Amino acid sequence: MVNLSPRQKNLSTTRPKRKDLPTMYDLPSEKVGEPGLPDQFHPLQAELLRLTFRPSTYPSERVFSAMDMNLYYDENNTRRYKRPDWFGVVGASEFYEERDLRLSYVVWQEGVIPFIVVELLSPSTRSQDLGQVDAEPDKNPTKWVVYEEILQIPYYVVYSREQDDFQVFHLENNRYRELRLENNRLWFEALGLGMGLWQGSYENHTRLWLRFYDTEGNWIPTPEEYERREKELAQQQAELAQQQAELAQQQAELAQQEIENLKRLLRENNIDFNA
Repeated sequence: MVNLSPRQKNLSTTRPKRKDLPTMYDLPSEKVGEPGLPDQFHPLQAELLRLTFRPSTYPSERVFSAMDMNLYYDENNTRRYKRPDWFGVVGASEFYEERDLRLSYVVWQEGVIPFIVVELLSPSTRSQDLGQVDAEPDKNPTKWVVYEEILQIPYYVVYSREQDDFQVFHLENNRYRELRLENNRLWFEALGLGMGLWQGSYENHTRLWLRFYDTEGNWIPTPEEYERREKELAQQQAELAQQQAELAQQQAELAQQEIENLKRLLRENNIDFNA
């Protein structure tokens, strides 16, 4: 389980008590006038990550992931949030307080920080997503600062659709260090899950997609892919059963023909086959 870091727990000696902090229902899930997702790729790629994020080391009811959801991170500035393209949490309930669909992910209510966050680079956000700019005075901190310094999220991933590559940063000694990828893949031992680039068709569009794979290196199927594979397997099994039935019929007919031939030979030689 990934818990709040010691640094987070000591952010302020005057931090509000949990009971006095706003809950998920008190905080806005959308900001009036906030622009939507910039293109078709962003929601499709984020949805593919959500559908294939299935850590083998955690039960499904203790796994949560979301796309384009407000991530509230500061108990002392409770209106501050970031909105990752996608993030995954392990060790937290699949539902808010075990029962409700979330409106936002509120760290001080959940008690568990995300294990991994993914940002899909675009020209307008690239420099901020890569930590190449500082926040303006009296402005909210950048995503990089929030993920690395405030929340200390273990893994931060950025994916560029223009360059068809992704980078993974791992938190080490309170700073992100870029990890080396092998064949555009990276294994997360704590999750029993890997991430890599897959060349294939998703939602009728063929390109390189970022998705997760299992312990055997196989791409984890989406529910639609799984259903299609199950239908294909059922069809193959039905065809095999039909072929086996036809073969059995042919063998039975051949055996009967051999019996008839034997009877004919016996009759030709005046041998009573009933004797």
